[in-house]
Amino acid sequence: MGKLCKGGCMIGPSILNSDLSRLAEECQRMLDAGADYLHLDVMDGHFVPNLTFGAPVVQSLRDKFPGVIFEVHMMVSNPEQWIDDMSKAGADVYTFHLEASENPTQTIEKIRSKGMLAGCGIKPKTAVEPLDDLAPSLDVLLVMTVEPGFGGQSFMSDMMSKVRYLRERHPDANIEVDGGLSPKTIETAAEAGANFIVSGSAVVKSSDPKSVISELRGVVNKYRKVNQAES
Repeated sequence: MGKLCKGGCMIGPSILNSDLSRLAEECQRMLDAGADYLHLDVMDGHFVPNLTFGAPVVQSLRDKFPGVIFEVHMMVSNPEQWIDDMSKAGADVYTFHLEASENPTQTIEKIRSKGMLAGCGIKPKTAVEPLDDLAPSLDVLLVMTVEPGFGGQSFMSDMMSKVRYLRERHPDANIEVDGGLSPKTIETAAEAGANFIVSGSAVVKSSDPKSVISELRGVVNKYRKVNQAES
């Protein structure tokens, strides 16, 4: 697989926003535009009220894109249940929700035992401190900036206090934000310390996704340099 750039900027388009009838072509379009990884939203209709796709779709994409980083964002009620399937399907990063796991430390250990990197996310109403406690054992810390389950929501700028909290305590961590990220909101996220950017409609629906990804990356890199100079 490709390599996660620890502490560096990475842009991951959310393919759920693409034309799903042309999924492989849409993924290639995002990669040609400069995407660093592909963000695959897996929803079970229980943890969130929407239903998307599972391991068979991930496997079919893996067959076409053998060297690309796939992050599966598991918006599911029982994240432990799908670790084996997603590992076999070719997922690289398995990001589950803290709210859905009874024993997140055990979940992380199982993810790693299957050869995947571990990510953990929190919903907007969830306190950041439990995620902070897990941070040393995680590869990706995800702060949701919309309520998970549906695309097209407005960016929740008040979530940036969580990003700052995590960045202050973990200067080299990969802090991911997901929901409403666009050229209009990237400055707020980047200034707070986010370095992994999931962008859906702003990138995928753009007639020039390359320029959007370039703009997002430029802003994040600008603030990474500022924050590193201040630390």
